[in-house]
Amino acid sequence: MKAVRAHSFGGPEVLQVDDVEDPVAGEGEVAIDVRAAGVNPADTYMRTGVYAIVPDLPYIPGGDAAGVVSAVGAGVSDLAVGDHVIVSAGMGVRMTGCYAEKVVRPADLVVPLPSGIDFAAGAAIGVPYATAHYALFARGGAVAGETVFIHGASGAVGTAAVQLAKRAGLTVIGSGGSQRGRDLILEQGADHVVDHTEVGYLDAVAELTGGKGPSIILEMLANVNLAADLELVAKHGRIIIIGARGEVTVNPRRTMMKELDLRGIALWNAGRPLVGEILADITAGLAYGSLRPVIGREMPLEKAAEAHAAVLEPGAYGKIVLTT
Repeated sequence: MKAVRAHSFGGPEVLQVDDVEDPVAGEGEVAIDVRAAGVNPADTYMRTGVYAIVPDLPYIPGGDAAGVVSAVGAGVSDLAVGDHVIVSAGMGVRMTGCYAEKVVRPADLVVPLPSGIDFAAGAAIGVPYATAHYALFARGGAVAGETVFIHGASGAVGTAAVQLAKRAGLTVIGSGGSQRGRDLILEQGADHVVDHTEVGYLDAVAELTGGKGPSIILEMLANVNLAADLELVAKHGRIIIIGARGEVTVNPRRTMMKELDLRGIALWNAGRPLVGEILADITAGLAYGSLRPVIGREMPLEKAAEAHAAVLEPGAYGKIVLTT
């Protein structure tokens, strides 16, 4: 099969397409013909060699995919050849193997893809939707009637969060850095959108909440925004840190005076039982049409290096997937 591999750690240029042996399903496993693989920022961090998880070299990146079961190992009874399925890194911290024409996974870490949902959409589910769901509800405690402010709401996690929050009855304010992105945020159901390239854009968020601030903030770039989030969020509010690319200086007194909760998340800490419940809820939403992944770009497998550069660029617009 063809697979994208990194033979050393470094920039996107270390990714290359190799011909490698097809993986074989062992006992309790299934082999899957990959039709689309999701590109996540975490994939790019791992590629540098300084991520929390450091794979053995050479390795095939990618923990999210959608495809067709092509073989089942001994002892597998819940899946059959021809089934359409989703592979999610969150189910077992399997963050490698999906940038390829085939991947093998334990059968209990594979999720059925609802009928009528295409493979690109399936590849967009694993990390982005599960992360947004975990951040909003298990960690954020979001309930109907509250207001959530989503930084960078035009990206894969952001658009998922908008859809999930609206489905749950929250008022949603999202930020975007381009007119195209802001239009997308509103199309996904957000009640309000602000331009985070404008000076003082958080003042607009405060005004939209009557000066009280949002009850919940989903923070995608904490090293840039966290200090301002502490000023903005409502009393007894929750700031959920989904992403950060460096250090930041904050005044902890702000957390005292408002009695704030500052919560970080890493999806694999949720554990398989909870992630399984989360994915079951998400796939039900897909089946009923209340959730609909936004695919910003589909790129061939050979363009993996370009996709790794694009996923970190400003002006995020939905999900980037690699197709085989």
